[in-house]
Amino acid sequence: MHPPPFPRFPRVMGFFDRFKKTARPQSQPAPASAQPSAPPAGAAGVVPPSDPLQPGSSATLVQPPPGLAAAGAPAPDAPAIPAELSNASVKTLLLAACEKLQSRDLPGALAIYESLLRDAGDRADVLVTLSADLGTNGYIEQIVELVAPRYDAERHGPATGINLLQAYLATRNTTAAQHLLDILFALDRPELEERLHGFSNALAELIEAEKSGTLAPPPAARPDGTSAAPPAQKTIHLASISRPIWSYGLEAVPSALPPPKEGRARRVAFCQLSQLGVTDPMEHAARPEDAVARLTRGLPLWFAETFYFAPHYAPLAVVALLGDASYAVFPTEWTTDNLRQLVSTSGDPIDYVFTGALRNTNDDYELTLRVWEVKKFRERRQFTARWTPATIDAALADLHAAVCQFMEWKPYPGGPAYGRASAPAAWCDTLGASLSWFLADKQTLPSGWLAEPAATAAALAARAATGERESLAWLTFRDRAARIGLSDTLPPAAPALAATPLVDAARQALGG
Repeated sequence: MHPPPFPRFPRVMGFFDRFKKTARPQSQPAPASAQPSAPPAGAAGVVPPSDPLQPGSSATLVQPPPGLAAAGAPAPDAPAIPAELSNASVKTLLLAACEKLQSRDLPGALAIYESLLRDAGDRADVLVTLSADLGTNGYIEQIVELVAPRYDAERHGPATGINLLQAYLATRNTTAAQHLLDILFALDRPELEERLHGFSNALAELIEAEKSGTLAPPPAARPDGTSAAPPAQKTIHLASISRPIWSYGLEAVPSALPPPKEGRARRVAFCQLSQLGVTDPMEHAARPEDAVARLTRGLPLWFAETFYFAPHYAPLAVVALLGDASYAVFPTEWTTDNLRQLVSTSGDPIDYVFTGALRNTNDDYELTLRVWEVKKFRERRQFTARWTPATIDAALADLHAAVCQFMEWKPYPGGPAYGRASAPAAWCDTLGASLSWFLADKQTLPSGWLAEPAATAAALAARAATGERESLAWLTFRDRAARIGLSDTLPPAAPALAATPLVDAARQALGG
């Protein structure tokens, strides 16, 4: 398992970086901004023109909200800029303003920003850094106030626009968000299309809630001007599982796994699925995992396990952890930017990446799975599966077969036979549970976070006799339970196990 911290991200309030908050060297710009887990008080926002933007028309937001100071004019109650900064460079001013934000001196930061914007307010690097630092520190309304009157999409590019768009979404300003989304789509940037569609889906949900009268108002701002819930102080880490999760602990049983692979195997990463429709990922991540959340990690573990038993692949299952407290939850699909971030943190080159997004609507599930070729960062194929609780096994089996066929999966010659799971949903649940107890054993997740340990143990015990891998999974699961102090949650009677030499060897290696 290799859980490197995520690197600094581009200055766009985005998918992973909404959770990120790390120290930075004084000589570098601020890190990627973070979206707070709860939005601040509503802002007036930009008043869009009455006619919709059409392709080819001016992509500029020019109308400040009523009551805002004109662009470039200092805030009425802002203190004067410190004398030592009167002739400072743009970089020094941005760093000084960020330090003011971090110390919760908003008036001091605004004084620096107003001075900076008077002289360099048309520079794209200034606007994107300013909006990123405000977002990181929880001052979402100020992004709207300072950036919206100045932002020109064609001149300043999409990065600042995406920060501004997320500020509109956080403050529930659906009208301004929709107008800005039109502008960003009109830039016709193919590399942004998927990301913008993700924002479009989030906006659609807000608009629907607004129409139905169920859209809750943003909470009141804190006295220091930040959002009512301060930005998360946790960092996302990736855990890369390079072997079947049930095999950890069976190192003394060499026949459990294929022999070493010869030559350079194609490296393929199967990433944790996004959960579309999650409106508060921080709150959702704090809960003990439910069956759907476990599936978002169990399915990649199943695919990685399958390709581990193929001679030409070196697979990884990639899951995300939020600090040392819980898994991370992704409410939008991965983008090519996120893929680049994943690849850049991998110790070995990656050839293919599988990403996916799962949506649950009243127990009707839809999964979109994408395979990306890393060399060109292009999508090679898309798979779709739909199911209800009654049809999940058939749907997952068909999806598994389609992926194996597309990737030309072949069995490992001379290695242990690999049989397809007869009950894919149950097997994914077993793998997901095994992962959580494995990470608790490694002190990467707190054991107190594990959901219903007695019920989980009973489920794995009941499945133990259904196959050789299920028996191996139970044995390593039981072994971890003892180490993390949860032996008392195991069933009092030992379950029946598959009667095979491999299971007997594993039982002996694990002490009964």
